[in-house]
Amino acid sequence: MNLRTPIKHCRNCGAAVVYRIPDDGDTKLRAICPACQTVHYENPINVVGTVPYWGDRVLLCKRNIEPRFGKWTLPAGFMELGESPAEGAARETVEEAGAQFEMEELFTVMSVLHVGQVHLYYRARLLSEVFDPGFETIEARLFTEAEIPWDEIAFRTVSQTLQHYFADRRTGQFALHHASIV
Repeated sequence: MNLRTPIKHCRNCGAAVVYRIPDDGDTKLRAICPACQTVHYENPINVVGTVPYWGDRVLLCKRNIEPRFGKWTLPAGFMELGESPAEGAARETVEEAGAQFEMEELFTVMSVLHVGQVHLYYRARLLSEVFDPGFETIEARLFTEAEIPWDEIAFRTVSQTLQHYFADRRTGQFALHHASIV
C-alpha cells in the first residue's frame, strides 16, 4: 500500500533513487540511492494529543484549519523532532486550546493505516475552565458525554478515544486502549 508520493531523489546527494529490496536482508521495497547507497525508509507519522477533562466534561476544539474545518476535535497535531510524545501532546494542547492542565498517562494508541499515521492521546486533568485558543481553533469548549456533537467530530480516532474515555469513566478504571483503523 503506497500512502505517499514516492521518493524521487536522495535527500543526501540529490541523485535519482531506485526502488528495490535492499541487500541487507530487508523484505520491503525501499528508495535506494545508486550513487551514495543511502536507503530511504518511509515510516508512519505520529499525531499526539490529549483528552483534557474537567469533572464530567471534556475539552474539544472547533477546527479553524483544513482538513475538516469547522469540525470538533481533541487538541492534537503532528509530533515535532526533538520532543517526546507527551511533550508534543502538551504543546498541541497549549497551542490549540490555550489550556492549563496536568498531563496524565497515555490513554489511546491508534494506527491509522490508510494514511500512515499513529495517533497517541494522553489524559490531561484541566486546572482551569479558562481557555485561550490559538489560530487553529475557532472555539474551545467543555462538553459532557450527552452534549458531544458526535456527528461533527473531525476524525475517527477522536470519536473512538472519546468513546473509550467515557466508558472508562463510568467504570472508574482507565486502561490503555489500542486500535487499528483501516
